[in-house]
Amino acid sequence: MDEQNEIVETAEAALSNLPAGRILDVATGGGGFITFLAENLKGYTDITGIDNNERPLEAARKAHNLENIHFHCMDAARMDFPDNHFDTVCIANSLHHMADPPAVLQEMKRVCKPGGHLIITEMFRDGQSETQLTHVYLHHWWAAVDAADGITHHETFTRQQIMDLAGRLDLHGLKWFDEKDLESDPMDPELIHELDGVIDRYILRSQALNGGAELCQRGEELRRRVHEVGFHGASSLFMIGKK
Repeated sequence: MDEQNEIVETAEAALSNLPAGRILDVATGGGGFITFLAENLKGYTDITGIDNNERPLEAARKAHNLENIHFHCMDAARMDFPDNHFDTVCIANSLHHMADPPAVLQEMKRVCKPGGHLIITEMFRDGQSETQLTHVYLHHWWAAVDAADGITHHETFTRQQIMDLAGRLDLHGLKWFDEKDLESDPMDPELIHELDGVIDRYILRSQALNGGAELCQRGEELRRRVHEVGFHGASSLFMIGKK
């Protein structure tokens, strides 16, 4: 694995110089990362988004109603694409939702052309500020609720674990970026109100699950933390490497 220490100011700057070509966005959900890519890439020919859940794909299709953007319901660990099919293959904040992250990453590499690029961005749990830890703790609670409900959702990785997972792909010219935003108001009333609504929804779900009482108590404790400590999004590790 070759590591490149070239200094690039931001991940957005690196993307602006990337010849993206044909793009695959894995675990695309509602297509939010596709929006980010379309705004920051130098250019692309077409984008395919896949997810194993049809419901968010419907929202993605409505948000990206363009001829050169397509969506398919598909298992990321067993993709229905031939080898060496895409110029750029991406996954954003979804590895911790996978039952077998290494298998998904190997599939991503399989469908990427030689000389093509893999992009991985993933939030991590260590090295966070107190306000960012609110996000980490909330996310781990959400994962616990989902897991109790039979949905694959793990706690987030450490930064080193993400680097180790990506390192197994033996990519070239790797560039790493730590992405964070601590400039917003962590006690913004609109943000707190929005988080209260999310917590309410997860508590309602928890009430019908095994271990629901403990999950509900955990949610109320996190609500108090939101109101007392505040909230910032957790830092993410953004990686670009060449196959």
